[in-house]
Amino acid sequence: MMKIIKYPSANNWAELLMRPNIAQYDVSVTVREILQLVRLKGDRALYEYNIKYEKCELASLLVSHNEIETAGIQLSAHLKTAINTAYDNIYKFHTVQKKDIITVDTMPGVTCMRKQVAIQKVGLYVPGGSAPLFSTVLMLGVPAQIAGCQEIVLCTPPDSEGNIHPAILYCAQRCGISNIYKVGGAQAIAAMAYGTESIIKTDKIFGPGNMYVTLAKQQVLQDGIAIDMPAGPSEVLVIADATANPAFVAADLLSQAEHGPDSQVVLISDNEPIIEQVIAQIKEQLSALPRGSVAQKALQNSMAILVENMDTAMQMSNVYAPEHLILATSNAHAMAEQVTQAGSVFIGHYSPEAVGDYASGTNHTLPTHGYASAYSGVSVDSFVKNITFQHISREGLVNIGQVVMTMAEAEGLHAHANAVKVRLK
Repeated sequence: MMKIIKYPSANNWAELLMRPNIAQYDVSVTVREILQLVRLKGDRALYEYNIKYEKCELASLLVSHNEIETAGIQLSAHLKTAINTAYDNIYKFHTVQKKDIITVDTMPGVTCMRKQVAIQKVGLYVPGGSAPLFSTVLMLGVPAQIAGCQEIVLCTPPDSEGNIHPAILYCAQRCGISNIYKVGGAQAIAAMAYGTESIIKTDKIFGPGNMYVTLAKQQVLQDGIAIDMPAGPSEVLVIADATANPAFVAADLLSQAEHGPDSQVVLISDNEPIIEQVIAQIKEQLSALPRGSVAQKALQNSMAILVENMDTAMQMSNVYAPEHLILATSNAHAMAEQVTQAGSVFIGHYSPEAVGDYASGTNHTLPTHGYASAYSGVSVDSFVKNITFQHISREGLVNIGQVVMTMAEAEGLHAHANAVKVRLK
């Protein structure tokens, strides 16, 4: 169960709020071997890894057109309606992120422009295994679709029968994705990073995953392949005051704890009875969860912290920089104004983090492990480059030329100065 810590000194916050220490050396060596083998053997390595890890032997890595087309038939009308509503909300929120070209005349005759241009080839990774995250297809596929990426590759692990969960395929179809491959783990990241006979080399790789996937993304980054962000296990921090509903808070903590044994959940409150009531609720709700044993392990890495007041709670949250932050307080909107470090914020008693995970419209692919202090979650911006342009007329060069020549000569770069001088003669 969660540790309870009372009134910690600010001097101890950094140590107190450290994420669980997970040994990575052995995994890192295995991941490097997988990357090298896929780079060397291409598709053959992917087929071999499917046999080894997924226990299935495939005739083709590519999901067939028929598999995609019939996926919807295998889903209930209720689930398809839910997926379609989520798709619409995510599309609405992300489509307004697309920006028009910016044009500014900085001087007469000197025109500067900035234009969003889609990344041409992107790779999306969608976890399968114990929890096929079809919602991640929407979170990655919708902004890629809006950005206008020309080639979108999606990799996800098959089950032991060689099939992909139909909800993953249905969501991919909604996002206009047809290049779907039955490959998971670090080997999928390798395939999208380096290319194989079947899978094209992509320019940037997106998506969450286990430690193998996370380390594979970090290692291909060292090889010059762009990734969405550094990430680790999922996490949530809840700030709760005396007005919080203990059952709501417990449910929010457990919703993240069930992601995996390496997840971390944190409760901060200035009210000791609330902490006690939340922990009692966690024990009650835990027994009814199918993934209760997973959540129980995550709770061993987690903590409830009693602080003097809500100002201290917010300061501590900004030090932690949580992936998800829930403000279960009476003045949640005012507190939200004080947030400087968080991936995504949920304001008030009726804003569970689970809504953002699926259907409110915001993106659930977020920085974890403290990276929210410097990184943003996935958005349309993640799938575009911003290219600047400038046009200088003859008049413009006369106006700005002396400025450039003076600065270039002061830096000792006379060829730069001459590039202007020859035009002005």
